[in-house]
Order: sequence, then structure tokens, then C-alpha cells
Amino acid sequence: MTVLVTGATGRVGRGVVAELLRAGARVRALTRRPESAGLPEGAEVVRGDLENPESLAEALKGVERMYLFPVAETAREVVAMARRAGVRRIVVLSGALAEEEADDEEGGYRAVEVAVQESGLEWTLVRPGEFAANWLDYAADIRERREVRRPFGEAVTRPTHEADIALVAARALLEEGHAGQIYVLAGPEALTVAEQVRLVGEAIGEEVRFVELTPEQARAEWYDPEQGVDHEVIDWLLDLYGTSSGGSGRVPGSDAFERLTGRPPTSFARWAADHAHDFR
Repeated sequence: MTVLVTGATGRVGRGVVAELLRAGARVRALTRRPESAGLPEGAEVVRGDLENPESLAEALKGVERMYLFPVAETAREVVAMARRAGVRRIVVLSGALAEEEADDEEGGYRAVEVAVQESGLEWTLVRPGEFAANWLDYAADIRERREVRRPFGEAVTRPTHEADIALVAARALLEEGHAGQIYVLAGPEALTVAEQVRLVGEAIGEEVRFVELTPEQARAEWYDPEQGVDHEVIDWLLDLYGTSSGGSGRVPGSDAFERLTGRPPTSFARWAADHAHDFR
């Protein structure tokens, strides 16, 4: 049995490849640049791009199960190709707030979920909340200035370790009993932004300052349309952070990880320790 992992060089995809290999599965890893993938030995690394479905034709040959990184614009075409190629099971990387999206929302997680749910194939949706790895976006600031500049220091999230997400996805790919299931994942603790900054500092053994921006200051500092950070993206982020300020709003907890693995989710402190080298 061959499992195709799309988005194989992503933060979760790498973990899915590693978990599948540990379990003895035959893994085909899809990436735009095989020559620089740096994936574990044992994976068959192939070239392909989800934004160009035709490039997946060879990669899909002989594949029975697939981990699908979410690209809404091509999801229906990719899923249809997978079905024609003989894929029987798809596990989708989605997001905890997908349920709030319209089924046809442009660029949304829900559009990918619907494409898979309507395919007639076995499907499992893996919906993590905030990725702990989002903090890697601040790694340069922490390395250079030991500082994080963000609004809403009291905003509360449950950061999820990417290794936990990968483990659940791999189990859903390999084990029976996961078809039709939706697994919402969250970290074990509800932590404020300021507390998360403090824990990163503890992981590297140095204080990391948290500088709280006003929303107006954040708009000015974040705006970078060349990197896809336009006013619409900034408005979405400010709304997300603002509605979880002070512990209110969308901070979903979940027991899915513990039910599936028999242990609690990985703490943010552990995640920060695992990535201390990125911040030093």
C-alpha cells in the first residue's frame, strides 16, 4: 500500500512522512522541489504542485491513501483525479474554525472538506486550532532583538504542536475506524499571547520582551502586500485575536488527541523547547 503525502515539506507534512515511515508504510512525498526537500530516507520524493493538478498524474499512480494539504482552488479537481487513480482514503488537513466558513468560501478550509466529503471516498478531517509553529514567524525578531511585537497580549489560544497533528493524521491514514470522523485538535492549556512569549524565553534561557501594539500600530507594521499580507488579512487576524482577548471567543478545547493516543496533547512549553534552536 502506497500513501501519498502532499505538502510533504510543510510543518505538518514532514511529520506525517516521518510517522508513516516509522509505521512501516510505503510513502510517496509530493513537493515542488524534490532536490531540496530534505525528507527522511525511505520516502519516495516526487515532484508535483497542488496548484497545478495535472502535475499530480504520475504521483497518484498506485496510491491507495492520501494526506491532502488544503488548496481550495484546485481541491475538487485533485480529489477527482485521486479517485480515478484508485485512491480510497483521504485525510484532510483543515482548521478548527472551518465550520464557520461557507461551503464555497474562496480559499477556505471548508471548500476542501466539502470536495472530499462529496467524493464518495473514505475521509477524515483533522482540524487543529492555532499552530504553535505560527510562532516561528517571529523567530527572526526573537533572535535579533529578543522581542515580540503584537496586539492583544491577553488573547487566549491553545497552541497545537505540529507533531501531534501529524500523529493523528498518520493514524487516520493507516488505521481502520476513522472514516467519516472529524478530529478537532487543541493544545492542553489555554495561554495568553504574553504567556506564550514568556515560555519561549524560558526555553532559550533568556527574557523575551512582549511589546503590545495597538491595532493601528499592527496595521502599519504588518502591511506587506508583496507577501500577501493585505488589509483583508490584517482585519481577519485582528478580529481573531480580539475575540479571544481575555479568554473569551473562539478558544476550542478538545479531547480528540487523548482519546486517539492515550496521552495528553503536547504542551506549548515542550513545543518551545523543541524549537529553541530556531529562536536562539
